[in-house]
Amino acid sequence: MMSGSLPNSKIALATAKLRLPLTVPYRLAFGEQTHFDVLLVAVLSDSGIGWGEATILPGYTDETIEEGWSLAKDLTDRCKTTDELVSVCDEMLDSAPFTATAFLTALDWLADNPILQRSGRFELLGTVNGKANDRDKLEQEIETLLGRGYKTLKVKIGWEPEADLKQVEVIRQIVSGRAKLRIDGNQGYGRDQAIHFLSRLEPHDIELVEQPCAAEDWDAAAAISKISKVPLMLDESIYTLSDIDRAADLKCADYIKLKLMKLGRLNTLKSGLQQISDRGMTAVLGNGVATDLGCWMELCVALGNVKTAGEMNGFLKTPVQLLEPVLKCDGASVILDGSMPKINLDAVKKHATDRVGAWKELD
Repeated sequence: MMSGSLPNSKIALATAKLRLPLTVPYRLAFGEQTHFDVLLVAVLSDSGIGWGEATILPGYTDETIEEGWSLAKDLTDRCKTTDELVSVCDEMLDSAPFTATAFLTALDWLADNPILQRSGRFELLGTVNGKANDRDKLEQEIETLLGRGYKTLKVKIGWEPEADLKQVEVIRQIVSGRAKLRIDGNQGYGRDQAIHFLSRLEPHDIELVEQPCAAEDWDAAAAISKISKVPLMLDESIYTLSDIDRAADLKCADYIKLKLMKLGRLNTLKSGLQQISDRGMTAVLGNGVATDLGCWMELCVALGNVKTAGEMNGFLKTPVQLLEPVLKCDGASVILDGSMPKINLDAVKKHATDRVGAWKELD
């Protein structure tokens, strides 16, 4: 049942709702974000403590932070054994996968899942936030990213096709072949808008275009794949492993992006990466909206399983780091040494807006 050798045992739970400020606002097609809303979970047993998190953002999941927090408090109050917690979370995976994942990955930690003991170096992408109408500032931002060694840059679109085409072209001119561009539509377009954008997009230096249409609009995904001159990737459309097969059957994606927070367990995520390859597509992994805890877990899974630049860079968007020691960065890469981190409880206390459960045993 568990990914590690974790027998049924008595547990206590401690959960917190955190609000972490962002260094700069994060621009998305459905709004500008200034903070991360985070569910942090600790599972305590006689064998140790396991930690997990879920960062809940509108557009990434149908869950809200209020709903997730209500569920988390309920689980914290009523689940007294590992088997009880697993049973409840498995039932929640369809309706509240992010919240369930916070608890299930904490159990993965508690079970000493060997995935979390991997070591190595993994390359991330860099995110471009500047706008074409302030070219000097945009150019400075891009040169800084390239100077740090980023070879893949992410560009957000999904507002208005012609303005987005101009944004991409200006960035392409500045980059001048020194990095690949990963274009993210964030579900911002209708079908006709997506066709307009993709039919006019020059493919030079474009790695892929990600999720231009709504997550549930599989007909649009199939339609735009027939006219696109560049590879396409699905992200928000992919919630379960069966969605990988659906994308492959419809031939509407060249790339599939997975996030741990949708899939519940580390081993399920690893299986999903293999499934993408088996179906003839290329895997991308990573959540740009996660704390260093979630990013570290995804990095552990990525090592040896993913060849594309990782998107688990949410920890770089906030000055608040939950792990001790902090993740070690070398240019555009993160280096893992195989050791298990701890949680900075002072950071948790400072940024918690609410806490319930067995915190007295941790403080």
